Parts: sequence; structure tokens; C-alpha cells
Amino acid sequence: MYLLFYSYGENALERRAPYREEHLGLLRKSLEDGDLVMAGAYTDPLDGAAIVFRTREGAESFVKADPYVASGLVTGWHVREWNVVVVG
Repeated sequence: MYLLFYSYGENALERRAPYREEHLGLLRKSLEDGDLVMAGAYTDPLDGAAIVFRTREGAESFVKADPYVASGLVTGWHVREWNVVVVG
């Protein structure tokens, strides 16, 4: 598994609104294609997100297409391999 970490700039809640539906649609497509496992934004504060992919390629392809990245809402991102040892 691979974790995609996003960092958001200031006022992310307001700034993401114009891009949110396209971003969520991209997540749904990744899920349907079998690339995505789960995704969610951090809360209190809303300053980033973590998204779990099955492959590094899936994560990197998502970044290239994500309007949050293209719009500058995402100020930084990185992918880390994740060794899952227990699943509930």
C-alpha cells in the first residue's frame, strides 16, 4: 500500500469549494478502478489529507489529475510506502 499525504494552504475550506466535486469524482473513479483504498482530509485544523492507494503509480497519477493540486490548494505532497500488518 502507498500513502499519499497532502498539505493544504490557508483557508482550505473556502478555497476547495470550486474544485471539490471534480476532486471527489476523481476519488470515486480511482475507487472504481481499484486504485484507491480510502481517503480523507484532516480535521481541526483542515490542513491536509491522507489517501491510501494500492500502488505508487496510482497515487502519482491521481496527483497529476487532481484539481486541488493544479489550483494550488495543495501546497505540498509526498508518497510513502506503507507496510500494513493488521487489518480490522
